[in-house]
Amino acid sequence: MTTAVAAPFRFFSLQVVRTRRLGPSLARVTFAGPDLSAFHSDGRDQSLSLFLPHPGQREPAVPIELGDGWWQAWRELPDDVRAVMRSYTLRALRRNAQGLTDEIDIDFVLHGVEPGAATPAGPASLWASRATPGDRVVLLGPAVEDNRAIRFRPPEDTDLIVIWGDDTAVPAASAILESLPVNVRVRAWLEVHHAGDIQDLATPADAEITWLVRDEGSPMALDAVRAAQLPPAEAPYAWIAGESGQVKELRRHLVRERGIDRRRVTFVGYWRRGLTEEQLREQGE
Repeated sequence: MTTAVAAPFRFFSLQVVRTRRLGPSLARVTFAGPDLSAFHSDGRDQSLSLFLPHPGQREPAVPIELGDGWWQAWRELPDDVRAVMRSYTLRALRRNAQGLTDEIDIDFVLHGVEPGAATPAGPASLWASRATPGDRVVLLGPAVEDNRAIRFRPPEDTDLIVIWGDDTAVPAASAILESLPVNVRVRAWLEVHHAGDIQDLATPADAEITWLVRDEGSPMALDAVRAAQLPPAEAPYAWIAGESGQVKELRRHLVRERGIDRRRVTFVGYWRRGLTEEQLREQGE
């Protein structure tokens, strides 16, 4: 399965090798497969497209043999056949003795999988909560390390990094924090639903990380960041990701109230309240 779709990206046929529950709302799924020898990424907030099978399907239906025309061919498949596509970020990759990618981790936020949930689980949450070794997926990911799906790019003169991410952005934010070198000053806010979702993050950076726990009444993201006393900095850089409405509010605060140059604020809306990923794509077309 080596068809290129839009260099430097291609399809990867993968299988689940293990799963791990990280907390009440978070699960980690580890994938492997011979195709990963061609997977290359610098990590950080690397975006990926994951294709999942419908219940009862042995593998996801993705017309990869059509190369660059896969998108339209995928859209034309019947709804109950077409693979479920969801956007995720790479949590981690591991290389073998030859330096080739051997395994990758993707962390899933699980919504609605608990008994009696007010809102039923979406297809990705449901799949991740039931994933077992051997389950097959298709991944659209990078074949070169430095690619346009990595957005965290602080300028060389950066003397303070500001990070905010909700639970959908915690995997990317965690990977970013782990990648930062010694002596880089960081102020980060990470938002999760349950206290049990808080993770121990190891970073060489001079980082102050605040966890905001929604079910314990933590302040809203904008209130928490607005109330913070940031260290003095001449060239700050900010990375904010998560629900698009909150991302816009935080960006406005950082630019207008904090005076950070808008060109030094990376903002990514991973999802929008009240809309499915399919609806978001339709709006973008």
